[in-house]
Amino acid sequence: MQYRKLAKTDIEVSAVAFGCWAIVGGFNWGPQDEQDSLAALRAAYESGVTFFDTAEGYGNGYSEQLIAKALGNVRDNMVIATKVSPNHFAPEELHAACEWSLRNLNTDRIDLYQLHWPNHEIPIGDTLAILEELKGAGKIRAYGVSNFGPRDLSELLQTSYLISSNQLAYNLLFRAIEHEIQPLCVQADISILCYSPILQGLLAGKFANADEVPDDRARTRHFVGTRPQARHGEAGAETETFAVIEQIRQIAQEIGQPMADVSLAWLLQQPAVTSVITGGRNAEQARLNVRAGDLTLPADVVTRLSAVTESLKQQLGTNADMWQNPSRMR
Repeated sequence: MQYRKLAKTDIEVSAVAFGCWAIVGGFNWGPQDEQDSLAALRAAYESGVTFFDTAEGYGNGYSEQLIAKALGNVRDNMVIATKVSPNHFAPEELHAACEWSLRNLNTDRIDLYQLHWPNHEIPIGDTLAILEELKGAGKIRAYGVSNFGPRDLSELLQTSYLISSNQLAYNLLFRAIEHEIQPLCVQADISILCYSPILQGLLAGKFANADEVPDDRARTRHFVGTRPQARHGEAGAETETFAVIEQIRQIAQEIGQPMADVSLAWLLQQPAVTSVITGGRNAEQARLNVRAGDLTLPADVVTRLSAVTESLKQQLGTNADMWQNPSRMR
């Protein structure tokens, strides 16, 4: 496993993080056994993962509680990132939300506290001022954002506050952040944390064609907007997406590595990317998802992967919201 410093901090995180949304079940994840969730968390840690990403909104605090239950005895060896929902950005609510997450996590500090989505009703400077207060009080060690587009990120950078990270949807099949957001992160020394890095199994080769993808996974703008759970109304890029997947598969086969590992390793070699957030609903899945943590691709392979996905990148455009149009990001 590689370990890297979170920007503007002395916090070292594993290059592969464990994302703690799916382990609560519900939403599009389906039923979930708690013992499987606890085993997945422990297996990830035992495989070298030290970075765990959650949110107060994941199971209404249940995800945070699972982390405490599974790994409370190794708290000092972990980096815990959680996220506060936009409806809690007002000063008094932000303080209360932080305390609630601390109780759920059974800890005295949150290593990385993130704003889950922008809230355009509350000036960003006011929210960041509270985060700075929480940091000064030792409640949090660093703070970041998630799903901040170029305009919101630019407004944030005009303040005097220094954020450490921006958590974004980023993978070989969805490279929209490269147009405008990633350059800002590089320039401002902001760590990019990548969620949906294998696009819910597409980059693991789980599906041979678009028809095999279940509706709850076919919500992204890659798929036609008439899918039952789609919210974007676009034509999609189903043929193009699966043609690209086949090219990625061939490259992975040539170098003798699993396609999912290759996809994650490509991300970890992109500018400003510090960590990729993978999931796992049981111990076996958790162990499989961390293998890319010590895989470095040759430069020519990185270049080839970028080349075969460039046309899809251009087709999907600059909208960094993988699910909606108009974008919720600005």
